[in-house]
Amino acid sequence: MSDSTFYVTTPIYYVTAAPSIGSAYTTVAADVLARWHRQRGENTWFLTGTDEHGQKVMQAAEANGATPQDFTDRLVAEEWKPVLDVIDASNDDFIRTTDPKHVERVQKFWQTLHDAGDVYEGDFEGPYCVACEEFKIASELLDGEGGVKLCPIHKTPVDLVAERNYFFPLSKYKDKLLAFYEDNPTFVQPESARNEVISFVNSDLHDLSISRSTFDWGIEVPWDKEQVLYVWIDALLNYATAAGYGADPDSEDGKIFATRWPASLHLVGRDILRFHAVIWPAMLMAAGVAPPQKVFAHGWLLVGGEKMSKSKANAIHPSEIVDTFGSDAYRYYFMKMIAFGSDGSFSWEHLHAVYTSELANGLGNLVARVTAMVNKYFDGVLPETAAAGEAEQTVATALKNAADTANDAIDRIAINEAVSAVADFVSIINGYVTEQEPWKVAKDALPSGGAARDRLATILYTASEALRGVAVLHAPTMPKSAVLLWDALGAEAQLGSLASQNANNAGDWGQLRAGAILTKGASLFPRIEITDG
Repeated sequence: MSDSTFYVTTPIYYVTAAPSIGSAYTTVAADVLARWHRQRGENTWFLTGTDEHGQKVMQAAEANGATPQDFTDRLVAEEWKPVLDVIDASNDDFIRTTDPKHVERVQKFWQTLHDAGDVYEGDFEGPYCVACEEFKIASELLDGEGGVKLCPIHKTPVDLVAERNYFFPLSKYKDKLLAFYEDNPTFVQPESARNEVISFVNSDLHDLSISRSTFDWGIEVPWDKEQVLYVWIDALLNYATAAGYGADPDSEDGKIFATRWPASLHLVGRDILRFHAVIWPAMLMAAGVAPPQKVFAHGWLLVGGEKMSKSKANAIHPSEIVDTFGSDAYRYYFMKMIAFGSDGSFSWEHLHAVYTSELANGLGNLVARVTAMVNKYFDGVLPETAAAGEAEQTVATALKNAADTANDAIDRIAINEAVSAVADFVSIINGYVTEQEPWKVAKDALPSGGAARDRLATILYTASEALRGVAVLHAPTMPKSAVLLWDALGAEAQLGSLASQNANNAGDWGQLRAGAILTKGASLFPRIEITDG
């Protein structure tokens, strides 16, 4: 195992309401990537958390008759941390921007830039969207009724803000940013996001107001107690502070930072791309800290053709889906059916159709058939395989190809392609079993033995060994079902735990050996009937 770390992060989510499948989409994607890298034996760290400062959070707390701290404490405890269990996330850390260690390290970062002359005081006047917590560019605003200007993302009126604030000279880093993008062509992905960022930096890079003086819910500016730091330049630092930035280099946190930073991958929604791909690397450049290796902007989840939003009342809590279909089916659906990087639509009808065809009738039924036949024809003991024919070699080659394709797709952050490669292989196994008709072969094998018995043994060994590969490759996406499959194959007694299997070697044929004890348990994916109302 390398000393370096695959360090993947989600955005930290605004604590203004309960989580939705929109935020959970990013978390599941990060989790699949983290689990996949762990499954390859890599040193992996997965961070998520909550963004708890700023005007938007303060207003939400006031609307609920609570102080911001009490409001965020309750939501984190009752919603944001529990949802990680709902979707089966395996995060290694959870950061809150109200954590004292984070606050201290953010202040240290900005004090350092202030002392170095990379902060100046000035007057700011311009449009501000509270929902985005972002100062807007006038040319991007939409025209509303009566001459009102609207945020292009939320379609709500922007506020005209006039304050005397502190500024970070972002424009000063224009050439450094462009050179960085040139030298690191995969820093921003997908390509459409990279083009957007480069166009933005080339056309309209203004200095950034980094403080607010009209409210006090934020981290105090260390050199001016009358102002608080702008929420984004506090929130972005979470990726570094959680990894140990700001600690004594000789301390445990300091040593962790030396191996964990720079972050390998920030997953973000495309509406917050500029913060992560422009402001964040410029901040780090100013501090002499390496930028992250990659920022990947995925698309939006659409419900009824519109981006999911609490303000539009079309937000869906993950538990609404998981309570019916289970966390594995939830993860499988969103990771497979949406091209990662593009917008994707969700509907209950489509989810139910995919669950029924691909999981209940597909993988679940396949596992049930294979384990049942091994139990019926060989008393549950995996038989020795006889000479493999062309059909068996086709299955073995298909497993190798599926494993290689999936591993390559993960490296390209093409999660849907990885999951699809495994799902396609499941279809190949199903086709193999259907074509070979072991139940018919058994009619000759059981009374006569000999060649017919050998053929039956070969068919059922091939299907079982193929499912061994499926268990390893589906483990990052459907961890609970993969463990159940691993147990049904009796693989642990021979090969060790599923977690110890290396995804890089999942396609190597012949790992499950004769003598494994197969059991037929409850259906992995029981059929679900959805009724109106």
